[in-house]
Amino acid sequence: RSITRAYYRNSVGGLLLFDITNRRSFQNVHEWLEETKVHVQPYQIVFVLVGHKCDLDTQRQVSRHEAEKLAAAYGMKYIETSARDAINVEKAFTDLTRDIYELVKRGEISIQEGWEGVKSGFVPNVVHSSEEVVKSDRRCLC
Repeated sequence: RSITRAYYRNSVGGLLLFDITNRRSFQNVHEWLEETKVHVQPYQIVFVLVGHKCDLDTQRQVSRHEAEKLAAAYGMKYIETSARDAINVEKAFTDLTRDIYELVKRGEISIQEGWEGVKSGFVPNVVHSSEEVVKSDRRCLC
């Protein structure tokens, strides 16, 4: 538990993962969210709900609809990933980063005294992923 508290300190965003082939992991999502609230108050963490192991669709115990409904109830985006098949892994991180950046731009997340979650400094105009670079036939972002 002490490691958990230290992990949450100064966090701005996180990927909340469950295994689509394991209903029990999905049922723990609510508990995990409550735990984060206790450790980050008075601040808030932006989450993206991630159903992983989408490559094992035939073993699915949690439907996409059910997961999307839960994500919507908590005001999160939902994405399904597969580390084995490299499906949407980078997209999950990119989506989370974009969500945080948009909240910073709108002033809903700001630099606050005593909190290291968001620091002043260089902020790019656009967040690029390596997938976007490949799609645009560009070799680097420099």
